[in-house]
Amino acid sequence: MKLLLVSKEKFLIQKGYSLLDIPKDKLRIGYITTALKVVEDLEYLAYMKEYEKEMVEEGIYFREFNIKDKTEKEIREFFADKNVVQVSGGNPFYLLKSIYESGFDKVLKDLLNNGLCYVGCSSGSSIMCPTIEVGGWKTTRNKHGVTNFTALGYVPFLIKSHYTDDLKEKVLEKVKTLKYPLRVLRDNQAFFIKDNSCIFIGDDEEVKL
Repeated sequence: MKLLLVSKEKFLIQKGYSLLDIPKDKLRIGYITTALKVVEDLEYLAYMKEYEKEMVEEGIYFREFNIKDKTEKEIREFFADKNVVQVSGGNPFYLLKSIYESGFDKVLKDLLNNGLCYVGCSSGSSIMCPTIEVGGWKTTRNKHGVTNFTALGYVPFLIKSHYTDDLKEKVLEKVKTLKYPLRVLRDNQAFFIKDNSCIFIGDDEEVKL
């Protein structure tokens, strides 16, 4: 099983996709953008459009898909010719709700068991943790009625994406409330999980809290 959990999308073009051991011209990415559908941050949406444009310019094949209101059958059909599952950033609560309502959690388990690689970005990374509670640290974020933050649990720790040094004091205070260990990622960093081994990837050293 290969999981690549990153903080921000452009890191994938710079370094991340090469870790998957799939030639660039052979990548067939099923790109789930459900978490983006409720985002109102225009700056972030513009960044995502720029990222997708760079994907096209790099010749990387991807097809967008929204799992909201989809059936398991529709999801399986979409991924039938893909070799990578990629889940974008955005609202983790809306994403998690859509995952359980659509049955994507069951489909994903089968896809990973069949050898597909998983790539998560920000919220797409957090759903692979035991919970998405770190997403609630942004108090203005709409939780879309989600009260159970239990996520998919493919890694045994929580992830705080988009970490910067000025957040250290706040994060250290929040850590005291967590049941699970917390690891943080700057935007040029990632965790690569391969065969149950977790490797930190990044230009700078991992921040240890």
